[in-house]
Amino acid sequence: MKDNNTSAQRGYPDLHEHIEALKEAGHLVTVDRPINKDTEMHPLVRWQFRGGIQEKDRKAFLFTNVTDSKGRNYDIPVAVGVLAANRDIYRIGIACPLDKIGETWATAISNPIAPRIVEKAPCHEIVIEGDELDGEDRGLATIPFPISTPGWDVSPYTTLSAYITKDPDTGIQNMGNYRGQVKSPTRLGMNPSLELRPGIYIHWEKYKARGERMPAAVVLGAPPAVTFTSVQKLREDVDELAVAGGLVGVPINVVKARTVDLLVPAEAEIVIEGYIDTEYLEPEAPFGESHGHVNLQEYNAFMEVTAITRRRNAILTSIISQVTPSESSLIKRVAYEPMFLNHLRDTLGIKGVIRVSMHEPLTNLRKFIIIQVERGLPSTEVWRALYGAAVLHRAAGKFVIAVNDDIDPDNADALLWAMAYRSNPNLDFHILGNRDQGHGPRSSRNDGVDASVLIDATLKEDFPPVSLPKQEFMENAKKIWEELGLPELKPQSPWFGYSLGAWPDEFEKAAQLATKGDYFETGKAIAKRRRKDVAMNTEITVDE
Repeated sequence: MKDNNTSAQRGYPDLHEHIEALKEAGHLVTVDRPINKDTEMHPLVRWQFRGGIQEKDRKAFLFTNVTDSKGRNYDIPVAVGVLAANRDIYRIGIACPLDKIGETWATAISNPIAPRIVEKAPCHEIVIEGDELDGEDRGLATIPFPISTPGWDVSPYTTLSAYITKDPDTGIQNMGNYRGQVKSPTRLGMNPSLELRPGIYIHWEKYKARGERMPAAVVLGAPPAVTFTSVQKLREDVDELAVAGGLVGVPINVVKARTVDLLVPAEAEIVIEGYIDTEYLEPEAPFGESHGHVNLQEYNAFMEVTAITRRRNAILTSIISQVTPSESSLIKRVAYEPMFLNHLRDTLGIKGVIRVSMHEPLTNLRKFIIIQVERGLPSTEVWRALYGAAVLHRAAGKFVIAVNDDIDPDNADALLWAMAYRSNPNLDFHILGNRDQGHGPRSSRNDGVDASVLIDATLKEDFPPVSLPKQEFMENAKKIWEELGLPELKPQSPWFGYSLGAWPDEFEKAAQLATKGDYFETGKAIAKRRRKDVAMNTEITVDE
């Protein structure tokens, strides 16, 4: 998979070098047996997201012997899960420690590095254009696009596909990741995810107003820095290729496309060039979407292909999306959470915010945002954090929940526990109306307008301890469990009891006496406090 265009020469790894790094780290599964891209490939990789496998144990897959349902064999391998099947794969691709990802992204966005134009590029080693594109077995038919959700999708789709377009007024390029339905050897659909107000849609409207087709290039496989940047949500006036340069600290090599006036990554694996029609729209989908439902048919744009360029040893990248957790959700989550944390803690100056977590399983990040804050943070600051998180992203934050640091935001049971006992819906629930419905099946009930529920599930007063044995007793019992050879334990928070403030010294001493077997001493003390002027179940407060 290696070539002479090494990372040492360009200053950043390409996809081939990244895959070699995954292999060396033990993260790559290479499948050499025939695999049908239409029925077998994505279901096989899907099992590691739906089969109870821990995130850290998920793998990247490289399929070297790709076939289809018509018995065709392809000369392009397909890589799935090579960007974000697990966090360590993401870390290798972005080349920084996980705890520095937020800082790395902030630096890249604040300090973009303009790309460097080169004359020759690996992505132009093979060029197919003109009459060579026409024919049932030519053009897009030569690329082994998998069917992502067999049984529901009506076509193969490009998934990890970065669409590059240019603002006709400013000349600034935009690069965003969208799906593309393969409709013919020379026609590719395009769904721009309008709830996210992407740059490509703004460009399309401008070209439409001019009565012109929109030039576009679709990048299929690229240096990891380019792909990671393509899935970020940046301002429409930012060139993502410059931010990718900021991510690696050197300019990204770009080359002029063959048939459209655009710059594309020189080390791209495959580039599809063409023009997106701005006069007509045509039906697109169904397609299994990342919100966990099948996206039914819509009218969307389409691109007429004018050229396909590729490397001689090209690798097609495909991403596992649909029902979360998935590669699609993890590649966003690793970057989005630090972005939200930076916004609350640094931009808004709320110093008591510890962590922001976006709930991933089934709900796909955008619907539930959990803000972990320090105990004792003033209520006004808690609410500022809740509102701040709700308005940062147009399509994120349907439920925004503030909790303290003893609540594991990744544990839905713990979240429900905090909401059940630390919040009063009459006092601690606010509804923020006039929100975009965002990502998900459309409802006819609301004309695309939704709302956010903001919940303060933090402790507002001292509470009694969590009713589990103290840590030292649970740890000792765990040793005995292991000595007995019982099944491996996977402790779930909370797995030991701890004080929440309402626990006086008198109770602490009495509990210690009990563990020593001296509980009759407590019984003697209790007998001295007998009364006959109170009703049954009269509470004795901590102050008393």
